[in-house]
Amino acid sequence: MPYFKHPNALVESEKIGENTRIWAFTHILPSADIGCDCNICDHVFIENDVIIGDRVTIKCGVQIWDGVRLEDDVMIGPNATFTNDLFPRSKQPFQLRSTVVKQGASIGANSTILCGITVGAGAMIGAGAVVTKDVPPKAVVIGNPARILRYLEDSECIL
Repeated sequence: MPYFKHPNALVESEKIGENTRIWAFTHILPSADIGCDCNICDHVFIENDVIIGDRVTIKCGVQIWDGVRLEDDVMIGPNATFTNDLFPRSKQPFQLRSTVVKQGASIGANSTILCGITVGAGAMIGAGAVVTKDVPPKAVVIGNPARILRYLEDSECIL
């Protein structure tokens, strides 16, 4: 096994990249695709139709639902929330809406990312923000609903 799996993690996928670390009480479903050098912390759930790039960090208490795409070098803060259904109803079919977090973007702790949006490369989502629409590259957004506070300089980005 070219990756680390804590004994209390449930990893059903065979598509886990080298040097990825998966910590306790994490559950990864069989079709999830996870890149190299990732750090997936305690109490994370990753559904089937998920693609995670290289060098991604997912902090504790995050659920990554079907349709979410995290590109390389993305940071997901603790208890960030993703959705994939705009009109959820119990036991009713729904239209999956994909969400893309582009390279080098950071999602702050306790933020909520509604489905069907793109978070641009190098963008930063402030802690507790509720993101309801696309975020441009290098934008810093805060609040509910999230609004642009400023744009990052090239020296502040890892791109």
